[in-house]
Amino acid sequence: MPNSELMPIGVFAQRSGLTSSALRFYADSGLLPPADVDPVTGYRYYAAAQLERATTLRQLREIAMPLAAVEAVLAAGADEAARLLDEHVAKIEGDAAAARRKAAVIKSALGGNVPGLLIATLKGPVLADAIEQVLTATAHEPGMAVLAGLHIEASDEAVALTATDRYRLSTRTLVPARPAEQTWAGTVDGDDLRAAVADVRRSALICIEAVPHGIWLRMREREDRHCRTLPEEFPDHRLMHESLDEVTTRATVSKDLLLRVLEEHPSEHVVLHLTDQSVNVRSPNDEHPGIPLSATVTGEALQIRFEMTTLYPAVSTAIGPDVMLDLRGRDQPVTIRSADRGDLTTLAMPIQFDHSA
Repeated sequence: MPNSELMPIGVFAQRSGLTSSALRFYADSGLLPPADVDPVTGYRYYAAAQLERATTLRQLREIAMPLAAVEAVLAAGADEAARLLDEHVAKIEGDAAAARRKAAVIKSALGGNVPGLLIATLKGPVLADAIEQVLTATAHEPGMAVLAGLHIEASDEAVALTATDRYRLSTRTLVPARPAEQTWAGTVDGDDLRAAVADVRRSALICIEAVPHGIWLRMREREDRHCRTLPEEFPDHRLMHESLDEVTTRATVSKDLLLRVLEEHPSEHVVLHLTDQSVNVRSPNDEHPGIPLSATVTGEALQIRFEMTTLYPAVSTAIGPDVMLDLRGRDQPVTIRSADRGDLTTLAMPIQFDHSA
């Protein structure tokens, strides 16, 4: 007769979230044997102490982990279990990316192999750098998939890459190696582009072809990569640029020095105090004078407060040794760009602006 503290299989199934048939399967496979089996009736009974293992087993199976891997996770310590989980998720992501690429080939074949429209030919390393730089301004938000995409506008003279998370807007303009067949605009899935960056960087030239629901990155030396386009309308970034006020203060400062100070900054918020010959970096409500950085500043003295997660990526993606900050006034985006070239620009929205500095 089983211990009265044991649960029959039906009760244990309800408490663990596993079905009775699943419990029988896991018992037969040795992953979760019952605490006791009535020798006469064959009824299975489980202990309350087995609930944690049963719940973990269910969760692992819900993420499609194979039985052998489940057994390894259940037998491992915390660090090893975490490593096994990371390996499993990486494999799922890799399989999903491979499936998307194969699906793109199948869709192309089903469509009669209609040739894509050549929209740009670019140097691979240059395009890879631009993608990585501009994608820092993307975000994954429920119901707003377009914010995770990179907007491409191609003409025979230039290819503009733009991304925004509503708090930052980053854009880079590239000169095509060869003229495009015609103008084209679309928003490409950012995750697909990230997955293709390594191959793009190792290719001398990339031909970008537009096809229904996506683009092809054609590479002579490597397998072509397909990236999906997003159907949602991209925010009107041109209107944002056109509505900007005149610059009231401009500061040019060493990119490396500014990044080094930001990396050592203890707060999630940072205040930049701009005076005649310096940019002072300090924490909000901090009486400490902060860290002054030599800079070329024109216009009125002021201070501006940023979220670190907004300011740091904008500075880090600038090209060249110096970064330029253009400030316009209260509630106006700050333009952060390379001091010696204007093809990469990030608009970062401050969270506080003070003209009384």
